[in-house]
Amino acid sequence: MMHNPPFLVLSAIFFSSLVIQSVFGQKTAYGFSVELIHRDSPVSPFFNDSITSSELLRKNALHSMDRIKNIQFYIDQKATQSVVIPNGGTYLMKLSFGTPPVEYVAIADTGSDLTWIQCAPCPQSQCYSQGSSPFDPAASSTYRKLSCVSEACQALPRKSCLNTNECEYFYSYGDKSYTIGILSSDTLSFESSSSPKTSFPTSIFGCGHNNQGNFRRPGAGLVGLGGGPLSLTSQIGTQIDHRFSYCLVPRSATSSGKLVFGQEAIISRPGAVSTPLITKTPATFYYLNLEGISIGDKTAQAASSQGNIIIDSGTTLTILESNFYNSVETMVKGAIGAEPEQDPSGTFTLCYRAETKIPDMVFHFTGADLRLQPVNTFGVNDGLLCMLIVPSNTNSNSIFGNYAQINFQVEYDLQKRTVSFAPTDCTKQ
Repeated sequence: MMHNPPFLVLSAIFFSSLVIQSVFGQKTAYGFSVELIHRDSPVSPFFNDSITSSELLRKNALHSMDRIKNIQFYIDQKATQSVVIPNGGTYLMKLSFGTPPVEYVAIADTGSDLTWIQCAPCPQSQCYSQGSSPFDPAASSTYRKLSCVSEACQALPRKSCLNTNECEYFYSYGDKSYTIGILSSDTLSFESSSSPKTSFPTSIFGCGHNNQGNFRRPGAGLVGLGGGPLSLTSQIGTQIDHRFSYCLVPRSATSSGKLVFGQEAIISRPGAVSTPLITKTPATFYYLNLEGISIGDKTAQAASSQGNIIIDSGTTLTILESNFYNSVETMVKGAIGAEPEQDPSGTFTLCYRAETKIPDMVFHFTGADLRLQPVNTFGVNDGLLCMLIVPSNTNSNSIFGNYAQINFQVEYDLQKRTVSFAPTDCTKQ
């Protein structure tokens, strides 16, 4: 019987591509890049022009606030779960499963580990509409089910052993969504914009036969790019030199960004700064030290605790511990000087008239001063300019969200344990 699992939360990001080291043979270095398309951008095949940019901004803001609550719940539960909020601030990715390969669009996330996809048999009562047929394991010559005694099964936060000795996983999420299925392995492959198709045999993933809740098309599942042992970045670490990077374009851009793995991910342009990755529990998240935020000669100091902010490509807004946020808001008001306007929707804390001049902000990470432009810190909401930095409703962990990362190449070096940033026009990558 399945034990009742703790809640899981998913932060979602759709990428156009993507340890249990014993799964793979000897090291082979790969370098490849793939497109990175926001679900709601004009170049997305799922773009809905009936939804205004202000409506999308407010929707993503609400997802961000749910995200911080669920992340804190996850941390408080001592890493007995994995974290996902389905379809929050999502980007689109394509990847293929099986032999012969079958291509799907999936949710990928730097804030979660297990990769899973909807699998046949998947009756309508147990699966959501994804706009394509579920993956059929019987049609793949390289598909394998993993046993209860496998190292991968033992790495799952919650699992059950079936009578057939197959490893069944159960992930539930903060919004009561869930996925249940068989832990499996198969070949995952990616169409690269810079090289021939890149394939990774015997990749571990969940074959989901019962997937319910707030999942929706076009995502056929999820790809985990977090720091835990079951994530794809951990599984293929030796093949990609333990590094990847991404470049996020503005939502309104008519071009896509890039997700890059391996040597090609190394930042070579001038102006790059690096900050240490802080090792904390749970290992899923990428923790940084934020020492303060400046505007001009004024600085708001952050709490001095180690790893006080999570860099998360799946959360839209930047969320700060409430006392720190109050100091930042006071500094912003003083620098702008104009009288704030109230947000009629009640979504955002600090808004101004559209013609207001917004100053740059400098985020002081340990060893890395990162200058953010107004596109990173303010967004248009029904004719107002509203700050995309908000206070945490849990009064604890902070999150460096994906608006703040727009037009930066962000490189994760998981061997040196650093994150690097370089100002970049991501529309020209």
